[in-house]
Amino acid sequence: MVTRKPLRSLLTAIGLFLGAALLIGYFWINAYTGPNGLRARQDLDLRIAKLNAELSALKAERARLERRVSLLKSDSLDPDMLDERARALLDYVDPHDLTLQITRP
Repeated sequence: MVTRKPLRSLLTAIGLFLGAALLIGYFWINAYTGPNGLRARQDLDLRIAKLNAELSALKAERARLERRVSLLKSDSLDPDMLDERARALLDYVDPHDLTLQITRP
């Protein structure tokens, strides 16, 4: 009976190495593409950047609106702002204003 110990030990070593490589590859792929992986982190960072840009735009708009509201408060009423809002809301036109009528096709 002939036994091939060197061949069997070589195949066992290659099999164990291949199994370990496949296991490491499986965990690496999941670490990259999984729900908590590197790609998900990149997507979250991109979403955070977009939301921060939107937040800064909304803060600027809020500051602009707060400035306009402060002009309409009774302690510091701006007559021009009051006149503008009254004309816009009530469709008020002063008799001395020049109006232009545009016909739409």
